[in-house]
Amino acid sequence: MTVLVIAEHDHATLKPATLNTVTAGIACASGDVHVLVAGANAAEAAKAAAQVAGVAKVIVADSPSLAENLAENVAAQVLAIAKNYSHILFPSTANGKNVAPRVAALLDVAQISDVTKVDSPDTFERPIYAGNAIAIVQSSDAIKVITVRTTGFDAAAATGGSAATETVDGVADSGKSSFVGREVTKSDRPELTAAKIIVSGGRALGSAEKFTEVMTPLADKLNAGLGASRAAVDAGYAPNDWQVGQTGKIVAPQLYIAAGISGAIQHLAGMKDSKVIVAINKDEEAPIFSVADYGLVADLFVAVPELVKVI
Repeated sequence: MTVLVIAEHDHATLKPATLNTVTAGIACASGDVHVLVAGANAAEAAKAAAQVAGVAKVIVADSPSLAENLAENVAAQVLAIAKNYSHILFPSTANGKNVAPRVAALLDVAQISDVTKVDSPDTFERPIYAGNAIAIVQSSDAIKVITVRTTGFDAAAATGGSAATETVDGVADSGKSSFVGREVTKSDRPELTAAKIIVSGGRALGSAEKFTEVMTPLADKLNAGLGASRAAVDAGYAPNDWQVGQTGKIVAPQLYIAAGISGAIQHLAGMKDSKVIVAINKDEEAPIFSVADYGLVADLFVAVPELVKVI
């Protein structure tokens, strides 16, 4: 059984989520793992994919229609080669979750979402009820379309591989959608899903000004990504792209520091796979302490500045 992994990339480089998805693909395969790089002028991304350990072949589809990752066009590109594979894996990112359902529907198979473990080529584990239960899903579909929760799998080595490269014709534009524009948030901080350290603040900070005043110095000292609870985002203390949780970003950094976050189920679902969790909250009954490796019952307005001083 040969497995196809759909690469996430910016045409020049591979996104880290691709490496985790390759690991999941290797767990599914009794045969080879191939990677599809669908893009425009994406030779550099294809070269990076060929160096990933465990990848046997990189398939490159280069076309102007694939420049903006429009779901209709990328899905058509996947479908053009889908019959050659037993499993088609997407990272469970915004792009992956945009394309995978369309591929599954057009293949008339059930999508298996947010897989965190591969038990066998036809049996998978995925979290349900905000991660409070694990469902074991078995599929008899000839082609299994899967989105992979990247925090559930270690990243494959980015170097050490020497995959063959094959070029296929890029699909024509479907004409069903068009790219209008993109507003990109630029930051010197690590992107949340790739950050090794994340510092997150909650509603207890009280205002956007206090969020910046208290949390930014700590993030600066640790060269950390800045995150926030849904309550803090809803209150306008932090932008939407900082939200960590079931309805935000799923993260698993080496260190996660939660200050003033009570630990609602939906927030825990997004960060409880972090390697080390530190919680600072003045409420000793806060649910966040149930998953924390280290907990400090203290006023964050005192504790966080003190922490900054001693780092």
